[in-house]
This record gives sequence, C-alpha cells and structure tokens, in this order.
Amino acid sequence: MPDIKKSSYYSLFRYSMIIILSTLIIVGVIIVSICSSVYKKSRLSSLRETGELFVVCLKDEYERSGRTSSEYARQLRRRFMDEYGLQIYVYDADGQDAFTDNPTQNDTLPPNRRKQLSKGDYLDIDTSSFSSSEPSTLYATQFTLKKASPDVNSADAFVTARAYACIYGSTREIDAFTGKITALYTVFAVIGTAITAVLLYKRIRSDIDYEMEFRRVVEKYSKNDFSEKLPTDIHGTHKDIAEYVNVLASNVESSDDTSKTFIANVSHELRTPMTTIGGFVDGILDGTIKKSQQNEYLILVSKEIKRLRILISSMLNMTRFESGTLTPNFRETNLTDLVIQTVLMFEKKIEAKELEVEGLDSDKLTATVDADLIQQVIYNLVENAVKFINKGGTLSFRFEKEDYTRIIAIRNTGEGLQSNEIQQVFDRFYKTDSSRGKDTTGLGLGLSISRRIVHLHNGHIVVKSVYGEYTEFQVRIPDDPALNIKV
Repeated sequence: MPDIKKSSYYSLFRYSMIIILSTLIIVGVIIVSICSSVYKKSRLSSLRETGELFVVCLKDEYERSGRTSSEYARQLRRRFMDEYGLQIYVYDADGQDAFTDNPTQNDTLPPNRRKQLSKGDYLDIDTSSFSSSEPSTLYATQFTLKKASPDVNSADAFVTARAYACIYGSTREIDAFTGKITALYTVFAVIGTAITAVLLYKRIRSDIDYEMEFRRVVEKYSKNDFSEKLPTDIHGTHKDIAEYVNVLASNVESSDDTSKTFIANVSHELRTPMTTIGGFVDGILDGTIKKSQQNEYLILVSKEIKRLRILISSMLNMTRFESGTLTPNFRETNLTDLVIQTVLMFEKKIEAKELEVEGLDSDKLTATVDADLIQQVIYNLVENAVKFINKGGTLSFRFEKEDYTRIIAIRNTGEGLQSNEIQQVFDRFYKTDSSRGKDTTGLGLGLSISRRIVHLHNGHIVVKSVYGEYTEFQVRIPDDPALNIKV
C-alpha cells in the first residue's frame, strides 16, 4: 500500500484541512461574537427597564417624603438589589451618595461622569466600575426629583432637584452564555472536522489507489501489453480520463495489430514475386530452363516485376495518405468523361467476358476534384467489377446530382458479397478472391486507397450488395471539396 505522505495528495489533504480549520475558526469567532452581542444587548435592555422602574419608584417616594434616604427608599433599593442581583447607587446634584450620611471619596460620582450623563443615558459594559472587581453592565441616568414646596407663598408649587442613578449588573451571565456558545460550536466543529477528515482521507486514499492502478496499467501499455483496461466504475474527471485512455489504448492496440498485419501482408506479397523471379532467373542462369523456353519465363518475370512495382506504388500512396503529405490538385472535372476514359482501359477484358455496359450515355456531371486521384478510384472500382462479374453479365453506371453532392455508382452482376465481406472490403490487403479463388493478381489495397482518396475530398464511399445478385459501389463527393457531406 502506498504511503500517503509520499504522495502529492498528502499536501492536498494537509492544505485542505488547514483551510477547513481556518474557516471554522473564523466562522466560529463571527458566530460567537454575533450571539454574544445579541445576548449582551438583551441583558442591557433588561437592565435599562429595571433601572427605569427603580427611578420611577424613587421619584414617587421623593415626591411623597421629600427624601431619597428615607427608610422606604432604602428598602426599595435593597429589594431591587436582592431581587435582580444589582448594585444601585443614587447621587445628588453634587455627586454625593444620597443613601450615605457620611460619604467618602469613593461614594461620590466624579464630575466627568456627571457631565457625561447630562448629555444622555449610559448603557454598556463598565470596565472601570468601582463597585465591583470585575467588569459590570451599567445603566446610568440623570433624572429630576420634585416635591411640594414648603413655602405656601412661593410662586412655584414644587421644588426640583437633579439626581443621578448608577445601576450595575453582573456580566457573569453574558460570560456564561458566551462560554456555552463557544463550547457548543467547538463540539460541532470538532465533530464536523473529524467527519470531513475521514471522508477526505478516504477519497484521497481512493484517488491514490486509482493513481497507482493507472500507473500500473499504463506501464503495461508502454510495453505493448493492452490486455487490461482502466476501471471506469468511478465518478468525476477520473472516469472521463479512464474512458479516454481506454479508447486511446484500444486505438493503439488496433493500430499495432494493423501494423503487424500490414508488415506480414507486405512481406508475403513481396516474398511471392521475389521467390518467383529468383527461381526463374536462377533456372535461366544455371541452364535448368532451356533457351527455347527462356522468353516465356522472362515474360513471367516481367509480369512479376510489374506486380512488384504496383505493390510498391500502392504502399507509397497509402503512406502518403496516412501521413497527410498528399496535396490534391483540385479543379473542375467532367466526371462522366473521366469514367468513360477509364472504362475504355478495360475494353479487351469487357469484350472477353461479353459484358453489357449501361449508363455511360448519361448527361454531363461535373465537380471540383483531383482528376488523377478520382480516376484512380474509378479504375480500382471498375477493375474489381470486371474481375468478379459473371460472364455475359451487366456492368452499369449511374451519375446523379443531389443538392451539393455528386454520386457515381458502379454496379456489376454476379456472385456479390456476403455480409462479413461487406464489413471488411475496405480493409488493407483484404481480398475476397482469397476465399473464392477467382483471381491471384490482386493486392487488396485498391479499395482501401480508394476510400482514403474519397475521404480526402470530404466524401464517402459505400458498398451495397445482394449475395448471388449484384455488388454496387457508390462514390459520393461534394461539388466543392471544402464542403462536408453526410452519408
């Protein structure tokens, strides 16, 4: 099993976990801060309501008794402090503690705080509280006390006095709430991180295992061993890559098999005439073949040399087609005349088989093609038709125009092709006569070359056949080679 720490995926795993943890920490800080802030506002709002209620009660008592330090006022203060867990201080206009008869310096409200309260209430966390050793919530306000005037002759019915109230609450509830939220989030974050780490590790482990399998199979491919395929029972990009590599491997395997078959066929095709030529020449040189027979055997040698030349020329053309080095010379061409000229090359063979030729009197059909290459296609098709047509049969030609497509159809009566032969007829070195024994001069390259020439014109060549009746080849090429046509 591969060590994950030595894999490039380990860095991905490590950085992913760092990003996840960093994100969780940042999100956690934000969530805890928001929740704490909301809870803090709630507690401060409750403190304000309690403080306002106390001030109202104190005003009523002052209006009734004329004193802020009456026994009832003290009981009222004590009750609020005990019931709500508060520290309550009331100061007069000079900042002196209203509930203390002998106030000390610590029992006074500083001038700066009095000035601050004259501008508005204070409601926040107080870190400088002298009433407690820890920060407190503080609601401080300035209010006006009034009582009935003792001077009946006074124009004012009431006497007013300015006062201040500072009400301190504990921050322990806020701290406890923050601690609970932090602990709860931490638990969920740890659980989530653990689950994410396990899932991510499994995924990375799966990717590493697949990568090792990928390397193993590809290494076999590099040694021309295509017996295995990459598994595709996965998801995501790996599946697409696996399918692509499998197709590529199949194509390489097919190409490799084709190359081996090609070499074997070429070797066979070259060996046969070379052996024949060598045997005849050796027989002439060592006197085995009499002088009276030498001309006859030299004619056979000449035929074999021509066969070799055709084979080599065909293989060179095939190589040019496959390498893409062949550049067609397109020009407007009369296809009907081109077919007639080609058929005339087989005049003697047509007469020897007593064939009936039809369709050459069709109207003129033109297209922009490489005339030499298209004539080679027609030559190959006519040669096959004449070779396999029955004696006294019919060789027919058809010329059609469909929109931007030009069609040349060549049909011959006779034995026809079987379904398995139709599928292989355009393969290199495939010869139907190899199974029927009708001809031994064919090389099996003509139809393969013809198809490549037609494809070079952005066209298609198709074969139709009814076994025992006929075979027909259709060449479909566009009027303009820049166009692509559909079959």
